[in-house]
Amino acid sequence: MSVFRVRILFCTCFLLLFWRCCAISNIKDYQINEEIRDKELRVIGVDGSQLGILSAKEALAIAEENDLDLVKIAPQATPPVCRIMDFGKFLFEQQKREKEARKNQKVMEIKEIRMSSTIDTHDFNTKVNQAIKFLDGGDKLKVSVRFKKRTVAHPQFGEELLKDFKEAIIEHGVVDKPFKMEGRSLVMFVSPKTTK
Repeated sequence: MSVFRVRILFCTCFLLLFWRCCAISNIKDYQINEEIRDKELRVIGVDGSQLGILSAKEALAIAEENDLDLVKIAPQATPPVCRIMDFGKFLFEQQKREKEARKNQKVMEIKEIRMSSTIDTHDFNTKVNQAIKFLDGGDKLKVSVRFKKRTVAHPQFGEELLKDFKEAIIEHGVVDKPFKMEGRSLVMFVSPKTTK
């Protein structure tokens, strides 16, 4: 066997070991079987029934009879609570629940709508419709009016534009932060209305 193949084999074994340790990292959160060193344990059976307060050896013997694991689920209780279960199946179901929770989680994004201080009414209405679509989708908005060249000397036009914008979306959103100047832009933040 060449030195190159030995190195590849070593690296592959190391990566598999590292991946396995990362994949079962939440095992460290639980004490199982022989790791439980308490004298007395409150034991819950496979079907969820209370088996009473037993010693760690007795509880482990019951678990081994059923080809299952003894898992400490409430270490802070007095005496600690342990359950007899299939630990691999428990971890699989827990990972499945976490994956479902992440999938169902809605991430709120901040969408930006830019306008110039000299925007036409049709373009303004298009921006309002776009903002309503974003707010109904559950996203926050950053509405900015950009001033070009000499228009920066007249911020009142931008303020009037943002007031009109606020009135146009009042049924769909709530202003978080009133408008303020940031560089050459007048900025306002809007969040969606919560529906009961």
